[in-house]
Amino acid sequence: MNSPDWMPDITHPWTRFALVLIIALLVAGLIHRVVDVLLRRLAVRHPKGASIIAKANAPLEAIVPLFLMLLAFRAAPDEPARLNNGLEHLLGLGLIGAITWFLVRCISAVEATVSRFNPIDLEDNLRARRLQTQARVLSRTAMVLIVMLGIAVGLMTFPSVRQFGASLLASAGIAGIALGLAAKPVLGNLIAGIQIALTQPIRIDDVVIVEGEWGRVEEITSTYVVVKIWDERRMIVPLQYFIETPFQNWTRTSSQILGSVLLWFDYGMPLEPLRAEMERICKGAPEWDGRVLVMQVVDSNDRAMQIRALMSSSNSGKSFDLRCKVREGLIAFVRRECPGYLPRLRGDLESQVRGVEDAPVPFTARRAAQH
Repeated sequence: MNSPDWMPDITHPWTRFALVLIIALLVAGLIHRVVDVLLRRLAVRHPKGASIIAKANAPLEAIVPLFLMLLAFRAAPDEPARLNNGLEHLLGLGLIGAITWFLVRCISAVEATVSRFNPIDLEDNLRARRLQTQARVLSRTAMVLIVMLGIAVGLMTFPSVRQFGASLLASAGIAGIALGLAAKPVLGNLIAGIQIALTQPIRIDDVVIVEGEWGRVEEITSTYVVVKIWDERRMIVPLQYFIETPFQNWTRTSSQILGSVLLWFDYGMPLEPLRAEMERICKGAPEWDGRVLVMQVVDSNDRAMQIRALMSSSNSGKSFDLRCKVREGLIAFVRRECPGYLPRLRGDLESQVRGVEDAPVPFTARRAAQH
């Protein structure tokens, strides 16, 4: 029985190829619908994975159709296959790009999930800072490696540049001395990023002293660290700096810190009233955490003695404020209660005292600036 004139001949290679392609697209749509329903149910049961599922949904919409269409092209008869080699190549490149996109989105979603469920705006945030640092550094490094891998696999699909793609996949240095020297800083920072993620000499929100500047670690990328300086400036530091150069980390194991105030007073200054005043100031200050409260004479010279007030706080920001309060309070107390014991210059004056001429008499004179 002959088919009507308007009906295409299903025995023709191009007709069969078109039918296979249409069936592949329909199956892709069905698979995506089923997977979408399953993922939504999984997201309801596991809230932590909801963001991962949401970000992975868009790449999946491209991966499934591209994969099935590529299979359809591979199963095509000889004539359409010969004519559509270029289109098949483009589908293969699109599938590689979609898979790369899918992996990058999944890694980004994992990082965002770790950050959301481990906030650092807490008093005791050491564990959260450790997890966020590991997630951020490792995710950025993994994203760079995955993108490089995707580019390398895509290049290897071109016969003319397959050798270059293999070289990029193995190592940038294998491509030649010039390429190796050019890639050395990038690869060095990537390796430093992995070291920082595993050993964690710094973490997100750590208080550090870098190049003589006090600041907090605001961001860690795959190649550099952003340190927020106390006066709102940003210092950009390569990752290798924190592996190769000594620096201070004030929150390595804990944010608790000791602060000190150094003051000079006359030898006649009584220490007990000064200690009592320091204790009163600290107990009334919310910045003091109640661990350490010490006052000692730590130095002296021919004019005065140096007193150190040592107190503790839960973090460096509170420590700075507490030090300022104690310094201002002790100076005000001495000026108000014991003004005669402020640092003075001592000397001998030859003068007449009660009719005795040229008798050396010790005395205490104020600083020249006060005359």
